[in-house]
Amino acid sequence: MSPLAARLSIALAALLWSTGGAAIKSVGLDAPAIAGGRALFAAVALFALIPGARQRPTKGSLLTALAYAATCILFVFANRLTSAATAIFIQNTAPVWVMLLGARLLGERATRAELWSVPVSLAGCLLFFLGDFYAGHASGNLAAFLASFTYAYLIIRYRQQSSDEGLSSAVLGNVIIVVTMAPLALSGPAPTTADVLAIAYLGVIQQAAAVFLFVRGVATVSALEAALLTLLEPMMSPVWAFFLVHERPGLLAVLGAVLILAAAVARTIAAQRRPAST
Repeated sequence: MSPLAARLSIALAALLWSTGGAAIKSVGLDAPAIAGGRALFAAVALFALIPGARQRPTKGSLLTALAYAATCILFVFANRLTSAATAIFIQNTAPVWVMLLGARLLGERATRAELWSVPVSLAGCLLFFLGDFYAGHASGNLAAFLASFTYAYLIIRYRQQSSDEGLSSAVLGNVIIVVTMAPLALSGPAPTTADVLAIAYLGVIQQAAAVFLFVRGVATVSALEAALLTLLEPMMSPVWAFFLVHERPGLLAVLGAVLILAAAVARTIAAQRRPAST
């Protein structure tokens, strides 16, 4: 995959991920049922449709799977306990942790454009937060904050693995989610047909298809650039929330989207101008 195709693949994954907050809020079930149901559909889709995802688990894939499971569970709980925009902003402080850990764990040094992109992109995310602040959402905010660490580690783990290893780790991670969430999910209310359809979308499209695109793309670009490209997710998440569940983004959220988009475009232009050897 060429660098440009890899960036487009990751950006498309971020676009699919961005629909998660609104879709989760449209489901009338509690967080364990949503997390477990989404994981079940995602595991079946990845295992059935992608041969490379059927590899035998290793110690390395177990670490990735645990990071995947923690991130997905925390994301669902955060979206049920706070607004979609706030949850996604806090989780997407992940590029900071990727930047701090990438050089040590991957030997990848950030370019000047990437270094400048981090504060600009996070400033855009902060505007989302300030434009969508509500009191009494401490539990959801904490879940999203913990997800920022597990998400950063997950990106680094994907960068360390081949595409097939990453996909097989995602299958294992979804199985872990199903097993851990099942006892809580089964004690909740029965799903409606609309709930099942929404959870099927979350599992097959918003999760499985997005993971496939991301894992393919991250094999070509650095972990930090991959993390920065996924900041398109918080830019689009409030848009879907507005149209689907009527969470209205304010002016600050719109300005935040402009900052994130500008940083992504500038970083991509700078990367295209680098010599091929770098």
